[in-house]
Amino acid sequence: MTKTQAGKSRASGRITLAMVAERAGVATMTASRAITQPEMVSQALRDRVDAAVAELGYVPNRAARALASSQSKVIAVLVPSLSNAVFTEVLAGIQDALDADDYQILIGNTRYSDKEEEKLIGTYLQSNPDGMLLSGLTHSPKVQQILTTSRVPVVSMMDMSTDPEQYTVGFSQFQAGYAMTRYLLDKGHKRIGFIGAQLDERTLRRAEGYRKAMQEAGRADAKLEVMVAEPSTIALGAELLGRMLAQAPDCDAIFCCNDDLAHGAIYQCQRRGIAVPTQLAICGFNDLPASAWMNPSLTTIGTPRYRIGFEAATLLRSVIKGEQPVTRQIDLGFTLMARESA
Repeated sequence: MTKTQAGKSRASGRITLAMVAERAGVATMTASRAITQPEMVSQALRDRVDAAVAELGYVPNRAARALASSQSKVIAVLVPSLSNAVFTEVLAGIQDALDADDYQILIGNTRYSDKEEEKLIGTYLQSNPDGMLLSGLTHSPKVQQILTTSRVPVVSMMDMSTDPEQYTVGFSQFQAGYAMTRYLLDKGHKRIGFIGAQLDERTLRRAEGYRKAMQEAGRADAKLEVMVAEPSTIALGAELLGRMLAQAPDCDAIFCCNDDLAHGAIYQCQRRGIAVPTQLAICGFNDLPASAWMNPSLTTIGTPRYRIGFEAATLLRSVIKGEQPVTRQIDLGFTLMARESA
């Protein structure tokens, strides 16, 4: 760096790598290596450069580092909701897995919309991410085309794919729905209702598992299903309980696709004087923190949300590094939490 260039940098107030090198008494290339590849230099040299960085308040230029290494150190993550506790725990796992490698995470909220997902993926690809973590397995034809063309490594989260070539971390939503329904049937319930909201792909697969178990038992009945496209909330659970009992008054158990719906259904039962579980058994899905502490405590499906995020990010990181993972699909399973409500 010439004196004129150094003068310009000082005049602009921007601390450059060359200024750090000058303060540490080393070449610019050496300072760069000490910052980006500290294992390649001696501890004494690293300490000198670190001291200069701290003294000057130097912040590395991520874009310049990306050009030099051919990696952006950016991971794009798309989830359908930022207010849903399920996905906040997934995001926590992702962040913990990527922190050690100094990745910047771009988080996008698709709001359960294909159009929003298309827009976000198009926007994030402009940042040349090293990889993407996407929620779910089903995407619009446009998104599939964009991802195929971009050739960016992608790991899907929350469900299990039948495609052995797809990188996936999660559990079988279908099997979880089947297991909960089978549990209720084995407890002696015959008229088991299913309440579903949002109608995203995960809810639909849980419903498919429910139907499979009911058909096998010879108990399937369309009147036992209440499905709405509205977002899942406690208030909606209370409302849909009333709708279920209106169209199937002999219902003796209800499987709610989410815990918040189940919470609302139980509260509404208490208002109506319906004893849970002796008159009506109620169960949920996801094992949210409040579910174990309400009265009666909620029978539900426990899902490994933090581990899904952590393992998905770890798998993506290995793919980015060119490593050959032992498996492309990681099934973390689920746990049926049998409690007081069913």
